[in-house]
Amino acid sequence: MIRKATHEDADAIVNFMMLAMGDLPYKFANTEDKNIAIRLLKKFVLIDRNQYSITNTFVYEQEDEIAGAIIAYDGGKIKTLRKPFFDYISENFHHKKFEMELESEVGEFYIDAVAVEPNFQGKGIGKSLILTVAEKARTLGFKKLGLLVSTNNNDAKRLYEKIGFKTVGYKNLLGTSHEHLVYEI
Repeated sequence: MIRKATHEDADAIVNFMMLAMGDLPYKFANTEDKNIAIRLLKKFVLIDRNQYSITNTFVYEQEDEIAGAIIAYDGGKIKTLRKPFFDYISENFHHKKFEMELESEVGEFYIDAVAVEPNFQGKGIGKSLILTVAEKARTLGFKKLGLLVSTNNNDAKRLYEKIGFKTVGYKNLLGTSHEHLVYEI
C-alpha cells in the first residue's frame, strides 16, 4: 500500500535517502561519519517547507514494513525548498555559504529521491511509487516528471526507461555527473 509519509516513518525514510543519494549526504554534512549524515537528514525530514520534508514523501508499506519511499515536489520551487537546508548546513557544517547546482527545472514535478529496500527490489515497488507521484503531479497540472540518475547507476536508469523516462540532458552535482530524465505525463 502506498500512502503519505508520517513522522513515525522518519527513520525508514532517512535510510532510503541514504540508499538513493550516494555520497551527497556526506558532502552535505562535510563528514565521513554516517551517523552525522543520518541525523542531518532526519532533522529535515521532520521539518515542513523544505525539499526533504515528509510532506513531500510517499512510502510503500508492505507487511507492516516500509519497503520503499519517494520524495517529490514542484521542481520550480527548488530554490525556496532547499534554502532552509542549505542555510543550516552552511552555518553548521561548512562555515560558509553552501552552493550546489540546481537539479530540477521549472515546469517539472521533480523526484528528489526514490529507493526500495533491497529485500523488496524487483517486485514493482519502485515503479508503483513513481507512478503514484506521476498521478499526483498530473492532478496538480504538471505535464512532466523529472529526475536525475547518476551516469553509473545503470540499474536505476533501466527502471526509469522501462517506465518511459527519456534522457533530456546532463547535470553535475558537486562533481558527480548525472543524466536528467523526464517522463511525459
